Amino acid sequence: MFRDNLQKIVESCDGAMAGVVMGFDGIAVESVSLDPEVDVNTISMEFSFVLTQVRKAAEILETGELEEVAIRSAKLTFLIRVLSGDYFLGLALRPAGNFGKGRFLMRMAADELRAQL
Repeated sequence: MFRDNLQKIVESCDGAMAGVVMGFDGIAVESVSLDPEVDVNTISMEFSFVLTQVRKAAEILETGELEEVAIRSAKLTFLIRVLSGDYFLGLALRPAGNFGKGRFLMRMAADELRAQL
């Protein structure tokens, strides 16, 4: 179930390399990779800690629930969409990847993924 949605997101977004549904505990539920050199599980696991800290900051600042985070580095853009209090959707893109389309595809898939959790 998750795999089909992830595959569709990754294949439909120019520059996407991998996608993952992961728990905030760092355990992957499902992942898809088009690039064997991209270990999306390890990337997501490391960023899950940062994401937990950002969620706590949003609570302290009373800015509302965290919905989306983008982490951009020289070699990778990693988009994150929170699915629930326990899970998030991640998408790894090349630096020149279609950031906007990735965000759109993740937002459109979020409700279906939530229903599968």
